[in-house]
Amino acid sequence: MASQSFPVDTLSSPQAPERSFIVQPVKDPHSFSNPRDIRVRHIDLDLSVSFGERTLHGTAVLFLERLNNEVSRVVLDTLDLNILKVQAVPADETFQAARFEIGEGDPILGAPLSVELPAGVDRIRIEYSTSPEARGLQWLEPRHTSEKKDAFLLTESQAINARSWIPLQDSPQVRMTFRATVKCPEHLMAVMGAANNPQILGNGNYSFDMPQPIPSYLMALAVGDLSFRSLGPRTGVYAEPSLIESAAAEFSDIETMMERAERLYGPYRWDRYDILVLPPSFPVGGMENPRLTFATPTILAGDKSLVSVIAHEVAHSWAGNLVTNATWNDVWLNEGFSVYVERRLIEEIYGEPRAEMEAALGLEELKEELTRLDDREEVLHGSCNEGDPEDCITKIPYEKGALFLLQLEKTFGRTRFDQFLREYFDQFSFQSITTEEFIHYLKQNLFQRNPTVAASIPVNEWLYEPGIPPSIPLPSSQAFGVVEDEARAWLEGRKSATDLNASSWTIHEWLHFLTRLPHDLSLEQIDELDRQFQLTASHNCEIVHQWLLLSIRAGYRPGLDRLEEFLVSVGREKLIKPLYEELVKSEPGKTWARAIYAKARPGYHPIVAKKLDQVVGWNK
Repeated sequence: MASQSFPVDTLSSPQAPERSFIVQPVKDPHSFSNPRDIRVRHIDLDLSVSFGERTLHGTAVLFLERLNNEVSRVVLDTLDLNILKVQAVPADETFQAARFEIGEGDPILGAPLSVELPAGVDRIRIEYSTSPEARGLQWLEPRHTSEKKDAFLLTESQAINARSWIPLQDSPQVRMTFRATVKCPEHLMAVMGAANNPQILGNGNYSFDMPQPIPSYLMALAVGDLSFRSLGPRTGVYAEPSLIESAAAEFSDIETMMERAERLYGPYRWDRYDILVLPPSFPVGGMENPRLTFATPTILAGDKSLVSVIAHEVAHSWAGNLVTNATWNDVWLNEGFSVYVERRLIEEIYGEPRAEMEAALGLEELKEELTRLDDREEVLHGSCNEGDPEDCITKIPYEKGALFLLQLEKTFGRTRFDQFLREYFDQFSFQSITTEEFIHYLKQNLFQRNPTVAASIPVNEWLYEPGIPPSIPLPSSQAFGVVEDEARAWLEGRKSATDLNASSWTIHEWLHFLTRLPHDLSLEQIDELDRQFQLTASHNCEIVHQWLLLSIRAGYRPGLDRLEEFLVSVGREKLIKPLYEELVKSEPGKTWARAIYAKARPGYHPIVAKKLDQVVGWNK
């Protein structure tokens, strides 16, 4: 491969102002790598996709920067990778065998790959293949796709799964550019979180370029039967052919959403924003891979009622992708900021009442989760030093983090806080920072300008203490008050289901209604609601999820009939894990849960299956 030149400081951007804060590298408890000594700055990938073997095979050329001349070994992260050959690549391009060692393995973190670097060498070439059980890869059989015709491959690198399909420094503080060539079956399309060209069918050979530096958890690849529709001059959507028209209609507001975000927080720095709608097995609502958000089809509700997921991923283009958490202990810097920005975008496009309802629903979810977490898990920063960082992703960094920012907005005023956020995104663009670095910047650029007002913000309480500080006025919705009155009237027998004033309710009002109902509803009450509102037959996956929870608790047969079909066809963890958890509360339910799970498990992502194995007691 020809030598490539690239900027030594790929973490800077020509669009960013002169930096007044210097970001310092830190020790990452979830990585074996040594970026404080030697850092990966760019990767060239050359990969072949084998659906028959369920593996990727190829090479990764890593371009390195030596930060400590006394260190002569670069340490990378791997997880179940088959390392076939490692070569040093000096300036004269004469590939030389490099000494390497694979260290002791860990079931969560994988194993370190240490490579000896001869003097003057700043590149290494690694030939490798992935495991058929790679945690970051999901291989779908045709029956698990919408089209039912072709196999499908998708990746999910967050939080530390990139190391299962690329040998690299798998820490969010390490940002790198990349180029890639991907070989796949000729009739399928490959796409990556990089520059894609949907007008060019690669006949099985695709090339990609990502000129902006990204952390490893944003590495993304998908291969399948895909179509494309343009949504605007820099936006579009990919999906399986049967979903492409509905997806294009659902996401038709994305260009407007981008424009509103730029008006609030500065220019979009990733060139394009496209969305890939994946098969139903995709484990999360959305994944903010730069240039190509991965999204679940469960948000295709037909009325744009669930596009807050996309608003969240658009928000990540500033909060998370542009300015990134340095470690997973700092994940609230990604997620709390994105929830805050998401709701600002929803307010801009769909109005304040809808934004209020979504914030109130988020608060309800946070309060419910607080009943299950211990004090250590309820803090914003520092609760993720051990174990799998995926297990640290609760509602705390999302909703509690957003509430902290909401208090800053309410205290200093929206105009001033918007200016602060825009300056923050500029100052730290294309960098990964710690919570301590954010707080230092916050105090210097917001608090010091009005110390008296700043004194009312309990920063340490927000970051290091459990629960929600009482100093913030919590989100509320006037519309939800009306819904609660209707629910009480029905539960107390003062109104029948036919008398409920629900004809104009939005999805969010329905969700509030269903989540406020007691767990001990009778079969007669469940049946009355279903006959009036056909909830079992709903096409909105969020409504179905809540309705099935009620059906399990009441033993409502029509709902239970829908339950098995739902669990087999949907792989989104948020929607299915609580249903299994509800089922296994009884012995008959546990037996049925295992029977359903045996059918459904092959279509679940490895990340989700790992968690559900524990829920249902799966030992096969």
